[in-house]
Amino acid sequence: MNDSEDDGGAPLRPLSARSVVLSLLLGTHPPELPVRDLVRLVEEFDVGGSTARAALSRMAAAGDLTRTEGGYRLSERLLARQRRQDEAVHPRTRAWEGDWETLVITATGRGPAERAELRTRLTSLRLAELREGVWLRPANLRRPLPEGLDGVAERLVSRPGRPAAELAARLWPLDAWSRAARDLLARVARARRPADRLTAFAAVVRHLLADPVLPAELLPPGWPGAELRDAYTEYQREQAGRVRAGGTRT
Repeated sequence: MNDSEDDGGAPLRPLSARSVVLSLLLGTHPPELPVRDLVRLVEEFDVGGSTARAALSRMAAAGDLTRTEGGYRLSERLLARQRRQDEAVHPRTRAWEGDWETLVITATGRGPAERAELRTRLTSLRLAELREGVWLRPANLRRPLPEGLDGVAERLVSRPGRPAAELAARLWPLDAWSRAARDLLARVARARRPADRLTAFAAVVRHLLADPVLPAELLPPGWPGAELRDAYTEYQREQAGRVRAGGTRT
C-alpha cells in the first residue's frame, strides 16, 4: 500500500522531483553530489531520469543549487536550512536550572511583513509567545540568540511565578505534537517503498523543526521526541550508504 493513500491519518503529500532532490542533498554531508549519482538516486524514488535532470536545471536557475565541476551542491541559502535541520535532529542542550530566556519586543512602527518575518524568526529559535511582544522558553539550549535581535528586542532572564510545566503546556501544543509524532512513527514503520519512506521522513523532519526541545521535567509522559530523532538518524545512515554505494559504481 502506498503510505500516502493509507487510512492511518491525514495523507502525506507525495514529493515532487524538486523535493526529492532537496531531501537527498539536505541529508548529505557535504551537500554535493555528481549529476550521475543524483539522477540515479532520484530515480529510486519514482522520478524519471529526464524529469530529474530538468528539475536540477530549474533549481540551479532558481538559486536552489550551485553547479560544480561535476555535479550540484546546495546554495548558501539552503545551507542555512540544512543547519536548521541538523539542529532539529541533533539539538544541543544543557542542564536546565530553572531560568527562562525572555525577549520583549521593543521596536515600533514595523509593517505586517516585518512583524511576520520576526515571528517566523523567533519561532525558528524555539521561542513561544506568551502575549503580544513577549517571547520565552526554558534556557536549556546551547545556542546564543542572534545579535541582530538586539535592535528589536530586550533580552532578559526570568523565572515565571507559575509552575514551569503548566507554563510550557500553555506555550506549546505538547499533546498534539506528541500525537502527530506517534502517527509519523507508525507511518514510517508501515512504509516499504523508497518513495513512501522518503515522503514519511520528510514529514518527520518538518515535525522535528517544531519540537520545542524542552527539559525532560516539562514534557508529558511518554514524549516521543527522542524516538522520532532516532528513527530519522537511522534513515540518514541508510541514505548515506546509498550515496556511498553510488560513488563506487562505474
